[in-house]
Amino acid sequence: MSDEPEVCVWFNPGCSKCRGARDLLDGRGVEAQYFRYLDDSPSAGDIRRVMRQLGIDDPRLMMRTGEAVYRELALADEHGDALIAAMVEHPVLVERPIVIRDDRAVIARPPEKLLDLLD
Repeated sequence: MSDEPEVCVWFNPGCSKCRGARDLLDGRGVEAQYFRYLDDSPSAGDIRRVMRQLGIDDPRLMMRTGEAVYRELALADEHGDALIAAMVEHPVLVERPIVIRDDRAVIARPPEKLLDLLD
């Protein structure tokens, strides 16, 4: 068994940035678990944990605010728990890819940002 910490990627295979992150990890020989969050929506607890790992207090900082559902739900006027609930109900709102290692996470946009977790 490897001493390397486990890496988890919140992953959408249709996203070029997610595929770029996977390619970077593969190129460095890093084994990762890929969480297809669109197929298995994260819980509110999952989102809060990732927010802590990202070092953010505002859930909007991990949201795709350009998505149509963001406008349809009028989320620009919402905060905190309402935004988290929206991401649970509509996981397309979660920014991607999110790469997690130990107690830290980054939104890997561009994918090279994940290198901060590996070095």
